[in-house]
Amino acid sequence: MSAITTHHTHASRRVGFALAAAGAILFSAKAILAKFQYRYGIDSLDVLALRMLLSLPLFVALGIRETRRPGHARMTRRDFGLILVLGVLGYYLSSLFDFWGLEYVPVSLERLILFLNPTFVLLIGVFAFKRRVARREWIALAVSYAGVGLVFVENLRVEGDHVLFGSALVLLAALSYALYLTMSGQLIKRIGSLRLVAYAMCVSTAATLVHYVIARDPAHLLHLPPAVYGLAAMNAFFCTFLPVTFTMGAVERLGAGTAAQLSVLGPVSLVFLGAWLLGEAITPVQLIGTAVVMGGVLLLTRRGANSVPVPVDDEPGETSAAR
Repeated sequence: MSAITTHHTHASRRVGFALAAAGAILFSAKAILAKFQYRYGIDSLDVLALRMLLSLPLFVALGIRETRRPGHARMTRRDFGLILVLGVLGYYLSSLFDFWGLEYVPVSLERLILFLNPTFVLLIGVFAFKRRVARREWIALAVSYAGVGLVFVENLRVEGDHVLFGSALVLLAALSYALYLTMSGQLIKRIGSLRLVAYAMCVSTAATLVHYVIARDPAHLLHLPPAVYGLAAMNAFFCTFLPVTFTMGAVERLGAGTAAQLSVLGPVSLVFLGAWLLGEAITPVQLIGTAVVMGGVLLLTRRGANSVPVPVDDEPGETSAAR
């Protein structure tokens, strides 16, 4: 390999690391913006509806670009049906439960629970597809849940009983997204990850709007404080669209496995961002629990933990950061 080629490879990997880190931190920061929006008297459904509406044009444009890209397989009726299911699971139900849970739990606990996605994917593989699991993976699973348990008990002590309900909602969000990841593997290979994300986001927006029209008067969205719209625009662009594109750029340069491992920066950043921007408490037990969860999840996403359907480096796919 020539010196020029080696330099180009190293430069590409540096860009990939930067994109993966930025994507993980930006996507996690949506919880911070949601907390700020709640201060203006709106709820999780308002936050979700604004996020989906304002990000929709970006994903429509992305979907058109990816559809016109040569080399993609033609979509079948089955593909469209699966996208409908995935859009409801991955970006409607999961996001709804997530934002609802954020009304009750601190952002550091929310992101830590969501980071259990690989463990849910592992369990779905065990019970639904009869996959065999190595001893190391069971150990990693136990370590991850022990860490969340530590942080949960500490937040229950500091924050109060409402943490239990909020944690259950975020747990449902993580389970919904794990189902999305489990079901999307073959479709990603057929139509491409960006194309799938764009289509699924459009489906999720439609589901969110139907929910909103049934639940309340849509005109309510037109009479919110100006700051809410500004925060929603930031959420849509910086914490939804950019992280998806950044993460896919990182996958192209590093491989999906490495990009997935770098998503560990998301939960870690929220521990400190929540304390800095929202005044949330940080205790030694929370820090220890966070470190334990990070270690357990990293064990699951390492090369060789192949019973967990986390894409390996030579297979393009979507990582858990892109949510």
